[in-house]
Amino acid sequence: MSTTSDASPDGAHPVDSPDETPTSDRSGKTPPAAPANGRTRSGWWPLLTRLHFYAGILVAPFLLVAALTGLAYTAVPQLDQLVYSQELRVEKVAGKAKPLTEQIAAAREAHPEGSIAAVVPPEAADHTTKIVLSVPELAEQDKQRTVYVDPYTGEVRGALTTWFGSTPLATWLDDLHRNLHLGETGRLYSELAASWLWVLVLGGLLLWFGRRRTYAGGAKRNALLPERGARGVRRSRSLHAVTGAWISAGLLVLSATGLTWSAYAGERFTELRTSLSAYAPELDTTLSAAEGSSGNDHSEGHGAGGGAAGSGLPEGLSVDRILKEARAAGLDGPVELSVPADEKSTWTVAQTDGLWPVRMDQAAVDPHSGEITSRVDWADHPVLAKLSTLGVRAHMGTLFGLANQIVLAVIALGLSVGIVLGYRMWWQRRPTRGDRRAVVGRAPARGTWRHLSWPAVAVAVPLVVAVGWAFPLLGWSLLAFLVLDGVLALIHRRRTAAPAASA
Repeated sequence: MSTTSDASPDGAHPVDSPDETPTSDRSGKTPPAAPANGRTRSGWWPLLTRLHFYAGILVAPFLLVAALTGLAYTAVPQLDQLVYSQELRVEKVAGKAKPLTEQIAAAREAHPEGSIAAVVPPEAADHTTKIVLSVPELAEQDKQRTVYVDPYTGEVRGALTTWFGSTPLATWLDDLHRNLHLGETGRLYSELAASWLWVLVLGGLLLWFGRRRTYAGGAKRNALLPERGARGVRRSRSLHAVTGAWISAGLLVLSATGLTWSAYAGERFTELRTSLSAYAPELDTTLSAAEGSSGNDHSEGHGAGGGAAGSGLPEGLSVDRILKEARAAGLDGPVELSVPADEKSTWTVAQTDGLWPVRMDQAAVDPHSGEITSRVDWADHPVLAKLSTLGVRAHMGTLFGLANQIVLAVIALGLSVGIVLGYRMWWQRRPTRGDRRAVVGRAPARGTWRHLSWPAVAVAVPLVVAVGWAFPLLGWSLLAFLVLDGVLALIHRRRTAAPAASA
């Protein structure tokens, strides 16, 4: 719903909008005349039309890029399995898996560089074990080296440079969608698109459903279906609006979730969460002096199974024992075991099941005794923290599995189609007769804000300022447009005044 404009070819006013004054209604009564000063309670309509038109024209290219790159990202799980099957899958599921300590030893023998940061047991019988290494030259880029080991044979299947568990291909597509591989500067494109997306969606819905009310008896029947028998620009507008209406809920969710981790609006969201104490409780991974010395009498897990034999793991219980204690504490399903940061820290075992219903409990495990020293359950997270986490996972297509991916793909395709139809409408509305020929249709007339009633202006101005503060890129881009539009209006007045003065 990006580029709808109901303006007539000469840009004077919207066509078929509720603001038009019909000569009579269906009852035969003539409606009251508009006030002499031109301000009416429905004066928001031409202003909304102009805003939707210009926002669509200027922001639609960014939205199209975001839609297409997001569409590519939805296929990451399948692409990973296709491209990295050697690393992610085992050749044959055979018997019982080897202890994690043996798998780690095999990984360290093949890749002795860096230090072990985490161990990820297989999520399924045919998956490999992941040994995550912290390598200095990669750590500077917030990346790791992940070694993939066959849990049944101990064979190292390969190693990849990963970013928070994502494969190189997934990382590349994520960067493409997030910042077009342009770093922090590139993030502005995606934030600009997300900032304007909800404005375009809500404005488009108001314009479309408001238009449907002008067709007697047709509101309930046609609002979510294209107009039957429509042709030309009217047909394009109908398809554009109906497509947007069907995917509007998804677009609003994507806009909201995308803004939560953006540069500037994301900072505002962080401030809000901080003020509301809406962050998940932090797991305490610190060992007290007593806890640090409590495991001296425990011999299980030392030697080859613990921190000796060049395994790269700290002294104490074996990683298999740590996992066993976490399982006994109820941390079932996919988990990640993070190695203690130092001798005064615990192991961290965190559930990583992001598929609904999610399992994201965490536990701190004493490396010497196996005791659970601290725990944070998903149920302990504040509501806003839960919503943020679930929203991000839905945005990434992982919350509901394949169904989530399909929905995101449909939304991305629908948005792309809506944008193309919007530009097609702009072209179809171009003047084609005599000296009025133009490449594209004219924009809605300037000065539409003058049609707003004074109470509406009193409410709208502080509201726009507040929205501009909450979404800085939206506010600054809107201000830039207003300044540019004002300059162009001044130039136009001077050009039209010059011939009149000479005459």
